Amino acid sequence: MPTLRTERLDLVPITLPFVEAVLATDRARAEAVCGARIPAAWPGPDLIARAFHPSLDAIRADPERRLWGDTLLISRGGERRVVGSVVFHGHPDDGVAEVGYGVDDAEQRQGFATEATRACVEWALAQVGIATVTAVTFPWHLASLRVIERVGMTRAGSREHPYLGEMLVFERRR
Repeated sequence: MPTLRTERLDLVPITLPFVEAVLATDRARAEAVCGARIPAAWPGPDLIARAFHPSLDAIRADPERRLWGDTLLISRGGERRVVGSVVFHGHPDDGVAEVGYGVDDAEQRQGFATEATRACVEWALAQVGIATVTAVTFPWHLASLRVIERVGMTRAGSREHPYLGEMLVFERRR
């Protein structure tokens, strides 16, 4: 994936060296690799559990497939800092890419998730073999629902989370 630029952000591909630094909880190396200051909560076990495949060996074996479309949101105004990420849960084999996104608590409510997710969804839909991008969220997660709506996704159904109940599924087709 190339670096994408939006109005306020550089969407920089997540690389194997960055993942290795985060999983090693090596803040200095992670910042050096991405060229930006990372949030105070990074790297930490919560981020690792949410953002990366649990097996570093699997990522190392095929980083292009495992990290396909995954980006760091780096602000361009003032000090370069990571404000969040957009991830696609690996390259899809079935033409359906599932997107996830998150913004650091201190950077929320500024439109970064919408701005970045829109750019990443449009990039994904322009890739050969990708017909649909989906997003999944809980019915009570209003901020996530606003992002999904603003990037032009429509409701496609629901599925059950094994512990937390109903999750809504949204999609945007090519």
